[in-house]
Amino acid sequence: MASVLSLSVSGTALAAKCPQAQAIYADRDGVYELAFEPVGSEAAVVSHLFKIRLAKGDLFLNGHIMPGDEVVRSNGMIMHNCPTGDVTGEEIAACTVWEGVIYPLGADGEIGEAVPEADAEAADRLLLAGFGPALRYSNAWEEKKLTTVPWDVLAYKECAQ
Repeated sequence: MASVLSLSVSGTALAAKCPQAQAIYADRDGVYELAFEPVGSEAAVVSHLFKIRLAKGDLFLNGHIMPGDEVVRSNGMIMHNCPTGDVTGEEIAACTVWEGVIYPLGADGEIGEAVPEADAEAADRLLLAGFGPALRYSNAWEEKKLTTVPWDVLAYKECAQ
């Protein structure tokens, strides 16, 4: 039990030194990674950008978070091979792998309202409820010949430089 506690505390200490915009997370099996990246514009509609990739393989999914309008929530979308330029809602729907709320989880297991701001201390863990099954039944699964369904909780792994 002491080793589990020390891992949790050391992970928290590492996340505390990393801004959210540079945080990298991994699923429990170490197969998938979610890496945040700077948005790059003060006028952007999205609050966060990220990519999900296989630790070993060529799957790359693009994601973003938009803050909730009336209720404080981090509304996320994860997409695969979306067209660029002037696209229709139907085209976006066809390439969307997952859409839902991304919840930050504290070291104490408490669920937060929203993913921390880009320059704030990174969250210890992220919950993307239903992401694993959504990926399993998406067009990316067959196209990339995936075999492992990711867990919906991703733990802080490291800080990008």
